[in-house]
Amino acid sequence: MENSRKTAQANPVTAPLAAFIGDTTWENVPGGIRHEIKRSVMNYFAVALAGCNDPTLDIAVRTYARFSSDSTATLVGRPERMDMLNAAALNAMSANVYDYDDTHIPTIIHPTSPVAPALFAFSQARLLSGRDFMLAFLLGVEAQCRIGLAISPFHYDRGWHITSTCGVFGSAMAIGKVLKLAPAQLCWALGSAACQAGGLVESLGTMSKSVSVGNAARNGMLAALLAQDGFDGPARPLEGVNGFLQVFGDAPDFDAVTRGLGHDWEISRVAYKPYPCGVVLNPVLDACLALSGRLDPRRFDAIESIELTGNPLLRQRTDRPGIKTGRESQVSAQHAVPVALLRGRAGLEAFSDDAVSDPKLRALGSLLRFHDDEAYSIDSAKVVLRFRDQTFDQEHVQAARGSLQRPLTDDELEAKLRDLCRYGRSSCDAGRLIDAVWNMEDAADMGRLARLAQAPNPA
Repeated sequence: MENSRKTAQANPVTAPLAAFIGDTTWENVPGGIRHEIKRSVMNYFAVALAGCNDPTLDIAVRTYARFSSDSTATLVGRPERMDMLNAAALNAMSANVYDYDDTHIPTIIHPTSPVAPALFAFSQARLLSGRDFMLAFLLGVEAQCRIGLAISPFHYDRGWHITSTCGVFGSAMAIGKVLKLAPAQLCWALGSAACQAGGLVESLGTMSKSVSVGNAARNGMLAALLAQDGFDGPARPLEGVNGFLQVFGDAPDFDAVTRGLGHDWEISRVAYKPYPCGVVLNPVLDACLALSGRLDPRRFDAIESIELTGNPLLRQRTDRPGIKTGRESQVSAQHAVPVALLRGRAGLEAFSDDAVSDPKLRALGSLLRFHDDEAYSIDSAKVVLRFRDQTFDQEHVQAARGSLQRPLTDDELEAKLRDLCRYGRSSCDAGRLIDAVWNMEDAADMGRLARLAQAPNPA
C-alpha cells in the first residue's frame, strides 16, 4: 500500500489534466484538428440517426420519459423531447446502439457517443456557440482517451466496457469547459465522474450495453453541474491510491494522461467505421467482400474451410458462434464472414435478426477457423478459402478501409449520414444537417443545429 501511495504522489495527473482543460483556448487548436472535430460530429449524427428508432431506443424513451423533468432538449431522429440529462443519455444510446460509431484505435473507445450528446443537450438549455462547442468537444474527447490509454489494454481485457467507464470523464470535462469551471471544480467533476464509472463487456450484444453508454453522457454532465454548485471530491480521483486508475487498471501508465498534452491530439487517432460491427472485423469484411466480388457464386458451395488470420484481439472479441440476434452478429466473425461472402454486402441489413436466421450463413460460419498472429495490426487480416478440390483463394488486407491509414473521406462521411438517415426512418433533412455541421465553427447557436436532427412531429 505504501508503494502504491508513493506511486500516486509521484505521478500527479488529475491537477495537470484539469489545468489543461481550463486553460486551453480555441487559438490553441490547429486547423486540421478543427476539421476533424467536424468529421466526428458528422459521423455522430449519421450513427445516431441510424439507431434512433431501434427497439432499444423505443423502450428506453418510453421508460425515461416517465422521469423527465422538462422538454428542453431534442432526441436525434425522434419527435419526443426530454430534459437535458435524459436527452444526453438517450442520444448517446442511439449513437452507440449499432456499434457504428467512431473508434479511438489505441483503446477502442468510441469517444463521440458520450460527449457530443451531452453538449448538444446542454446547447438547448443555454446558448452555446459553435467554437465553444467544438473546443469543449475536443477537450472531452482528449480527456477520456488519455485516461483510457493509462489503463489499456488491461481494463478492457478485464471485462470493463471502456467507452462507458472512460466516457463519463469526457462528458464531465466537456460540460465543465462550457461552464467555465475553475481547475479545482474540474477536479471535483472528475471525482464525481469516477464514482459513476461503469459498464461491462458482458453486456455487448444486448440492450443493457446501452444503459452504461447513456450513463456516461448523463452522469458526466451531472458531475460537472454538481461541481459548479460546489459539490467537492477527492484531490486525486484519477491517480490516488484508491482512485480510478489504480482500481480499474493494472500497473497504470500515469504519464499517458499528460504526455504531450496540447501537442498530440488524440482525436487524430480516431477512425470512422465503414461497417456496423466491431472495428477488428473491418479488414475481414474488406477481404470477404473482395472475394465475393471475384468468385463464381457456385464456388461457395464447395468451401471446405475458412481460415481467418489476424491480431489476437480479432479472435478474442469476435469468436462468437451460435449467435441468435442481429445485435450479437455485429461482434461475431462466424456471421460477418459468411454474410459478406454470400451476400456481398456489409451494411446494417447484413447484421439484422433476419440475416442471423439464414441457415446458409450459419452453415458457412461453422467452417471458420482462427489463427492468431501478433504481427498483424487490428486493421489487417487474411482470409483463406479452402475448397474440397484442394484449391484455395485468399485475400490479405494490410490496412482496412476506415482505418487511420485509409480513412473515410469527407464525401464518404456525408454519404454515410445520408444512408443512415434513410435507414433510421427519421425523415429529417440530411442535406441541411450536413451543411450545418461543416459550418458549425461560425454558428452562434448550436441548439439550432441539434434541432435540425429532430424528426418532424407526426401529423
